[in-house]
Amino acid sequence: MSGENFSKKEVMKNIYPLIENTCVRYNLIPLEVDFSKESGRWFLRIFIYSTDHDVNHQDCENVSRSLSDFLDELIPVKYYLEISSPGLERRFKSEKEYIIFCGKVIDMKLKTPLEGETEKHFKALLLDYNEGYGVKVRRLSDEKELEINLDNVFSSRLCFEENEKQYKKEIDND
Repeated sequence: MSGENFSKKEVMKNIYPLIENTCVRYNLIPLEVDFSKESGRWFLRIFIYSTDHDVNHQDCENVSRSLSDFLDELIPVKYYLEISSPGLERRFKSEKEYIIFCGKVIDMKLKTPLEGETEKHFKALLLDYNEGYGVKVRRLSDEKELEINLDNVFSSRLCFEENEKQYKKEIDND
């Protein structure tokens, strides 16, 4: 370990492809990778997601075992590795999450109401994401489709309860 003289940005650039490739091997997606120092200790936190099953302990263990030796060679300081699911109603932290969770119900808070609107907080079905215009959603309260620039989004998070209802309805219709 060479001490604290290293570039955190360089470390992230080197480890991210390894993390992404490892996750793909297990049919997982790395939603967030955070390498930060807290109370004098370095932590590498990886939040993983799967589109076809709930992330479980075995998924976290598989990723951890596959990565640890390789990461030790790429990270020049002692660190603690934490791998977990992102949580049921976690706040979105990247544009990638709007793509991954397309078709899910989200809870949105806007900085300012859209033109001709008064609501700043609502639940909506996430229909699409595009770098050019942001997100397209269908507000649940009135079924109105809205296009929202991400610059106007204060926060977005999955709405577990609404997605659970939607999932149960799909199962009942099968």
